[in-house]
Amino acid sequence: MTIEFQTITDGAAWAEACSERLIASLSAAISGSRKAIFAGSGGSTPSPIYRRMAGSDLDWSKVVVTLIDERYVPESSPDSNAALIKQTLMTGPAAAARFLPLYHAEVTVDRAAAIAGKALAAEGERLDAVLLGMGEDGHICSMFPESPTLKTLLTPDLKPAVLGVPHGRDGMAPSLERLSINLPWLMTAHTVVLALTGARKREVFEREAAGDPKTQPIAALIAANVPLQVVWTEKA
Repeated sequence: MTIEFQTITDGAAWAEACSERLIASLSAAISGSRKAIFAGSGGSTPSPIYRRMAGSDLDWSKVVVTLIDERYVPESSPDSNAALIKQTLMTGPAAAARFLPLYHAEVTVDRAAAIAGKALAAEGERLDAVLLGMGEDGHICSMFPESPTLKTLLTPDLKPAVLGVPHGRDGMAPSLERLSINLPWLMTAHTVVLALTGARKREVFEREAAGDPKTQPIAALIAANVPLQVVWTEKA
């Protein structure tokens, strides 16, 4: 599979390029007389992309917004990805979109994940647009190196699902329990944009792309023919 890799020198143009790709996919889904599903990431990197998406003239009332992963915390927590995406994406015209959370106040993270997975599956069989980020350890979603759930999350022939991810041991990430969609959900997507910034993350991406798809998420995306579009800039 050939990876689409675009290098953009200007940070503002980088955010705009990511936004345009995602909006185009959502617009195409809506024009097909159905709703569209967008799954976004957390962290600081996507914020400028979300702000540009929010100002588009898309019919946001037909869009369901969800997350690729979430920390097992309520929306009131500063660690909540739901709070971030509502503050940066679901404003202005995009406030008309409907939010589908991954976090649910259940007794265990696994129970919350099961509820989230059922709710997401009820919305449709595919994701129309996905925005991914990548950590310097090579993780995407909450697919962390050495996590006991990593093998299951990266197994391509399972059903699309949301899984609970335990916190890392002996200083390993993540520091909090999380919920994450699995690789089969990403395999359903029409468009997957991986937004990268900085020389270090480009190096990590190139290393991970040549890795083992059973243990390295980027390699798993490539092996599973996920429609990956990498948009990179030196400094956003």
